[in-house]
Amino acid sequence: MRKLVQTLPGIDHPTRQQNSPLGKDKSHESAVRQVSGQARYVDDMPEPANIGYVALGTSECAAGKIESIDLDAVRNSDGVIDVITIHDIPGHTDIAPVFDGDPVLAENDILFYGQPVYAVLANTTEQARSAAAKGVITVSDGSPTLTVDDALAKQSFVRPTHVIGNESAIETVSGAAHQLSGSLFVGGQEHMYLEGQVSMAIPEEEDRMMIYTSSQHPSEVQKLVAEVLGTKLHRVTVDMRRMGGGFGGKESQAAQWACIAAVLAQRNGLAVKCRLPRSLDMSVTGKRHPFENSWRIGFDENGMIQGADITVNGNCGYSADLSDAIVDRAMFHVDNGYFLGDSHVVGHRLKTSYVSHTAYRGFGGPQGMIVAEAMMDGIARKLGEDPLTIRKRNLYGETTGNTTPYGMDVGFNLLPDMISKLEASADFWQRRETITAFNKSSPIIKKGLAMTPVKFGISFTAKHLNQAGALIHIYTDGSIQVNHGGTEMGQGLHTKIAQIAAHEFGVDTADIEVTSTRTDKVPNTSPTAASSGTDLNGKAVQNACITLKERLIEFWAAECGVSSDGAKFENYQLTIGEHTIDFPALIQAAYLGRISLSSTGYYRTPKIYYDRETGTGRPFFYFAYGVAASEVSIDTLTGEYKVEKVDILHDVGASLNPAIDVGQIEGGFIQGMGWLTSEELKWDDHGRLTSNNMATYKIPAIGDTPAEMNVSLYRRPNDEDSIYHSKAVGEPPFMLAISVWCALKDAIASLDDYQTDPYLPTPATPEKVLDAVMAMQAKSGSNAA
Repeated sequence: MRKLVQTLPGIDHPTRQQNSPLGKDKSHESAVRQVSGQARYVDDMPEPANIGYVALGTSECAAGKIESIDLDAVRNSDGVIDVITIHDIPGHTDIAPVFDGDPVLAENDILFYGQPVYAVLANTTEQARSAAAKGVITVSDGSPTLTVDDALAKQSFVRPTHVIGNESAIETVSGAAHQLSGSLFVGGQEHMYLEGQVSMAIPEEEDRMMIYTSSQHPSEVQKLVAEVLGTKLHRVTVDMRRMGGGFGGKESQAAQWACIAAVLAQRNGLAVKCRLPRSLDMSVTGKRHPFENSWRIGFDENGMIQGADITVNGNCGYSADLSDAIVDRAMFHVDNGYFLGDSHVVGHRLKTSYVSHTAYRGFGGPQGMIVAEAMMDGIARKLGEDPLTIRKRNLYGETTGNTTPYGMDVGFNLLPDMISKLEASADFWQRRETITAFNKSSPIIKKGLAMTPVKFGISFTAKHLNQAGALIHIYTDGSIQVNHGGTEMGQGLHTKIAQIAAHEFGVDTADIEVTSTRTDKVPNTSPTAASSGTDLNGKAVQNACITLKERLIEFWAAECGVSSDGAKFENYQLTIGEHTIDFPALIQAAYLGRISLSSTGYYRTPKIYYDRETGTGRPFFYFAYGVAASEVSIDTLTGEYKVEKVDILHDVGASLNPAIDVGQIEGGFIQGMGWLTSEELKWDDHGRLTSNNMATYKIPAIGDTPAEMNVSLYRRPNDEDSIYHSKAVGEPPFMLAISVWCALKDAIASLDDYQTDPYLPTPATPEKVLDAVMAMQAKSGSNAA
């Protein structure tokens, strides 16, 4: 059930204009092609006549030194064209995105179980995979680091530990009227994109290379392919039309497969495709970082936090990848929407013998934010208050404080008003009374209810990534082609971009064609990540449109002999005073008048900075907010549970496309629910991933979807000058699902009359819920005795 709530002030805003495509429900630009099977992904592209296929040979241990690699049987296998190891790479062998440590193929050391050691090129996929299984890799015994405790004991880090806040917080906590300490294991998550990792490399003249890849970061693929080939970036072109999902898993880790394909293509002078089978894809690509967090807080008799000492331990795997920024974001979000008083936050980036964990929707924010909600639950149980009451008391605002642990002023906090509205629309307090009464009379089934907020910072934490470019062509028939640096992975970015361009020129979205993301059109682009795709690229496209509009207005005003004041593009026309011309006629006249009909656009996010030495600054342009109320029921005999009802009110600013925004909210919530409930990564004692297929790794299915799910949009225009004052909507809804975890805890807490806050690690599978139920029953039984 969808409820699109209009709360815009009475202002003349583009999203309110009747003839503008902005603020209207527009279907995804590829929706028809996708549901009919006509949308072309990399593996659907017509293949060149002369093409080879790649398979990988991988390690069967998590640590050790490579003593020998016997590939004779591989080379002699049917259909094999070529076999390479790292010693066959002509250029750079390290393809790390930021910090060194990511070899394209294993060199001297095995760094994780399943690490690619060699690559096979054959005439068919089957021949390549059969041959790859015949290699013999001899490795000396190593000592893998497989736990966070082991990594801490060894002081094993991929990057230095970072601290924000003040050590004085430790004394503040000790001096408070009440103290509370706790810890939480937060599980990782497989990206489970529908389209797996795939790249196709086509060699062109001399050392030029054309790459088609399923990547969120085409410019990085371009750079790394050029480096492994030992050539310049201008010799490599990367084309990315669409992905079948990414979620961060194709931000940095899509490059390896493109690099391997490119090396084999260059060596053999033929096109090469590298497509990973699902189980291998899951084994050789990184996940959401598992975290092990702990905290100690001090608070007064009203439950208001006075000080917090928090440690987040990110399990990064074997290399840094993007972990430095991911753990930073976890640290930046341990407050969520709450003022922590005097605070001290420590973030460890731990090096372990697992695949290098990487970006995932929320980019560390969820793993930090859940700490704040755990603390709120703990305070409430200790003081005998409802958790929502404690949450409301601790919100940023006039009665608490408005400065984050890293020194950023929150500004106008929307959460008090949003929580108030959702309390009313979801009948929260009436349902609380009903559920409490139900639990007292129901011996087996227990219900839980929780409302949790989201305050999520929008911007890349790496400042230089907050920039974007665009290129727009207007053709002589008035049709418009737009290219920008963002990538389409199903989230509707190209649809919103088309709406922006159509609005600027006063035409329909049918006249806008958003083309493949290509490195030879817009260079040096940032990844499509950090919820910034529309914010950055939308502004770049708007700026290109403005440049073209200024040229056209100046030209037509001169033709008419009038001032350009008050010119307006609307309804396929340019109007200047009493003079009006149809848009196609204007373009034809401008072409004959030798006016350039092509322009670039550029945008960089203002106001952001962060001083790593002091741990202070403004790393985010603005905050996006949300509130969710979730109701669950659990079976105390089995630990099985259902999410019965979810009510969401989410802040999207002045929505560019309400339908797409609601879709992102719904999808983000369900994916977040999977992270916290069913998606359990399992490694064996040797460091081998055992949950490496859809039979052993459970994402939410249709039966897991809440029976009732109400989504409303809180559409107050953004105070900051984002694109038409909209707000990012990709990542923030993911964390609304923390309300499900808190609701499960609420149901379990009812077994002890809400006096004890249960320990419930994530993902909270039925087995873990049952463990928590049994622990609570044992405690309440001893209390009764």
